[in-house]
Amino acid sequence: MKIFSPLYARAMIWSRHPRAPWYLATLSFFESVFFPVPPDVMLAPMCMASPKRAWWFALLTTLASAAGGFFGYLIGYYAIDAIMPWLQASSYWPTYETAVAWFKAYGFWAIFVAGFSPVPYKVFTIAAGTMSMALAPFLVASLIGRGIRFFLVAALLARGGPRMEALLQRYVDRLGWATVIVVAIAGVWVAFS
Repeated sequence: MKIFSPLYARAMIWSRHPRAPWYLATLSFFESVFFPVPPDVMLAPMCMASPKRAWWFALLTTLASAAGGFFGYLIGYYAIDAIMPWLQASSYWPTYETAVAWFKAYGFWAIFVAGFSPVPYKVFTIAAGTMSMALAPFLVASLIGRGIRFFLVAALLARGGPRMEALLQRYVDRLGWATVIVVAIAGVWVAFS
């Protein structure tokens, strides 16, 4: 079933839109607070469509994401009581508990790893505020972790450019279904561990 091919084609059209950088920055900011779609889904096609601007896109994504992370930190610091009922009822609750435990054990490194890895960074930003993590290390860890991630995506996809775009177009459905399977397996693993 080819459901990812049309989505990929649409993403490539959007990535060439004149306002695409603004959309990327907006997505990056809100993903760091509450939105479930990672900015990589927009950053990647933009880097393939305009390889010469890939570094700019990565920087924009990093700065907007870190700004969103700061906003998430403020929510955790000032409004955790207001969002706690929603958080406890959401699927993010186990991740939030993990984030709190990681902050107690690792501090700076918890936000660095969350910024770089596919774990929900937004939950870690809120937890950092809840735990009153020092702001300067939080911002440094966010910028470094998010920066490494987004500059790596930009470098890999800009290097491939049009050739990578054609290759992905050919295999996007297989990659999409493989990702769905991996996420489902990870979800089952987390649920039963």
